[in-house]
Amino acid sequence: MNVLVIGSGGREHALAWKLGQSSRADKVFVAPGNAGTALDAENVPISAQDVAGLIKFAKENRVGLTVVGPEQPLVDGLVDQLQKAGLKVFGPSQSAAQMEGSKVFCKNLLRVAAVPSAEFQVFRDPESAARFVQERFPEPDQPTPLVVKADGLAAGKGVMVCRTRTQVMEAIDRIMRKREFGDAGKAIVLEERLDGEEASILAITDGKTIVTLPAAQDHKAAFDGDKGPNTGGMGAYCPAPLVDAAKMAWIEEHILVPTVHAMKRSRHPFRGVLYAGLMLTHQGPKVLEYNVRFGDPECQPLLMRLQSDLLDVLEATVDERLEELEPLRWDPRPAVCVVMASEGYPGPYDNGNTIRGLDDAAKLPDVKVFHAGTRRNASGDVLTNGGRVLGVTALGPNIAGAKLQAYSAVKCIRWPGAWCRKDISDKALASELAGRGANF
Repeated sequence: MNVLVIGSGGREHALAWKLGQSSRADKVFVAPGNAGTALDAENVPISAQDVAGLIKFAKENRVGLTVVGPEQPLVDGLVDQLQKAGLKVFGPSQSAAQMEGSKVFCKNLLRVAAVPSAEFQVFRDPESAARFVQERFPEPDQPTPLVVKADGLAAGKGVMVCRTRTQVMEAIDRIMRKREFGDAGKAIVLEERLDGEEASILAITDGKTIVTLPAAQDHKAAFDGDKGPNTGGMGAYCPAPLVDAAKMAWIEEHILVPTVHAMKRSRHPFRGVLYAGLMLTHQGPKVLEYNVRFGDPECQPLLMRLQSDLLDVLEATVDERLEELEPLRWDPRPAVCVVMASEGYPGPYDNGNTIRGLDDAAKLPDVKVFHAGTRRNASGDVLTNGGRVLGVTALGPNIAGAKLQAYSAVKCIRWPGAWCRKDISDKALASELAGRGANF
C-alpha cells in the first residue's frame, strides 16, 4: 500500500518514519515535507491547501491511505474533501475538528458531557470581557487567576496564563483589539486558572472503540522552569510517571469515554486522534483543552516507543474496526524529545541558517532526529526553515538515560542562534527519585 502523509513538521516526520517501517507500506509520500522527511520517505511539493493537487496525486499514485497531520487542514475540512473524492483518510471530519478549532465549542461540549474542566465565560467583544474582569476583580493589582484563550487556532500561542488584572486586560487587548492571532480572536474564553502538573493523554478512536496511548508530558513554556511565553512545545517525554495505571483508568472512564459519546450524540462523530491536555489538580484530572491530532512534540517520543504496526492501527481506525486489533506493543524504555529552536522563537526569527552535526547525532545509538522546520538548498545543505527546527529524540533504560542520550545528540548539532530548554523530563526524574512509576 502507498501512504501519503500531509504536513511538514516534526510530527509528520515521525509519522512518515514509523509508517515506513510497516511491512505493508510500499511507498510513503509526504506533502510537502521537509529536509528530514526526504530521508525517510519521498517528498511531494504539494501544500495542504492544494486540495485538487493532493487528490490528483493520491489517485495517480494509488495511495491507499492518507494521513493528515496538522490541525489547520483538519479544521479547514481537508478530510471531508478527500473522502468525497473517494480516498481513505485518517483524521476527524471538519465538524469533529471543532474540538480544537473552537475553544468555545470545546468548552460547551465538556459542560454538556459533564467532563471535569475549569469554570469559564465566553465573550465576543473586548468591552464586555473587560467589564466582567473589572467587576469580579475590582483592584488592579489583586491576584487574578485567569487564563485568556483565543477561540480559534493560534499555533499554540493563543493561551495566556495571567496573575494580575493588568495582565488579563493586556491579553484581552492583544487578542481582541490588536488581533495578534487574526480571526482566532473573534471570541475569547476566560477561565479559572488551574494549578497542578500537566499531562498529555492521546487516544486513537474510531468512534466506538478507544485505544489510549501511554501518557506523555509536553513543555509548553519557552524557557527552563516553565518560564516565558507559550510555544508550540519545547520538548516531551513518554511515559509520564505522574499518570499511573489507576489514574489512566479514571481518565478513560470520566474524560475520554464521555467525550467520545457526547460527540456522537451531538452528531459530530469523532474518528482519529483525540488528544486531551490535562491538569492534574488536587481535585483530580481536569481538561485544559482538546486537540484533534497527534501532538507535536508528543508524537515523537510516542512513536519512538511504539512497536506495533502504525499502518494497521490507522487503517483499522478509518475502517471502524479498532476492536479487532491486538493490544498495542511498546518498547519498555522511556523516550525523551528535546526541541531545538531558532533564535527569537516564539517571536520573530530568521530562516536560512546552515545546520551542522546532523550526521554525528544520527550515529548515536537509540537516537532519532526528527526535522520540523528545515529545508535543503541547491547544494544539499540542511537549512533552518521555522521556529521549532528539530525534535532530537532518544530512548534510554530510564528517564535519566533517555535525557542524557537526547542531550548528547543535541550537543552534536549547531547553527547560529540555536537553543533549547535544558530541563526536558526533569519532572519525571523527580518522580523516579520519589520511587513512583507508570507501567504500560
